[in-house]
Amino acid sequence: MKSKTAPINTAPEMLAMHPQKFALWIGIVSIVMLFAAFTSAYIVRQGEGNWLMFELPTALWYSTVLILLSSASMHWSYLMAKADKQDMLRIAVSLTVVLGGAFLYTQVYAWAQLVEAKVFFAGTQSNPSGSFLYVLTGMHAIHLVSGLLFLAVVFVSAFLGKIHSKNLTRIEMCATYWHFLDALWVYLFVFLLLNN
Repeated sequence: MKSKTAPINTAPEMLAMHPQKFALWIGIVSIVMLFAAFTSAYIVRQGEGNWLMFELPTALWYSTVLILLSSASMHWSYLMAKADKQDMLRIAVSLTVVLGGAFLYTQVYAWAQLVEAKVFFAGTQSNPSGSFLYVLTGMHAIHLVSGLLFLAVVFVSAFLGKIHSKNLTRIEMCATYWHFLDALWVYLFVFLLLNN
């Protein structure tokens, strides 16, 4: 009587990724390409001349500190969710929302400082350097608003007890997107410092 052995599976293992996480990464790559195009256009246009040199608004320094702090509080949120510390999770997510909102406020204040310095987005008194600054900071602010909306979903979920160690997908995705936005801002800020 022949013994039956289980067939050996020779097919390569496929790496699996949550479909929503995959979609998020596609979105992040698209945003990277968008900002790579903007910063490349900035450098090319700067090389053509007629470029107004001016100091960056001081509010941008404050916004950089705020977004870095928000990244730390977002990571804290994730750690608290993983440890099932619901009260601390709610505090950490709330802090991230506040810091994200404060970042947006400082961006608007930076635009007010630009107007005071006679740096305009468009019009007869505008210059391409100012227009680029408004576009770069404005596009980042739009993406940060989408991050805040995502964070609002996490905020509600945290207060309803839907985020915990056995259900981390939502907060993992939010943290990934939030850290990406933080890193993107640091890149833009350093880029503007070096190329202004």
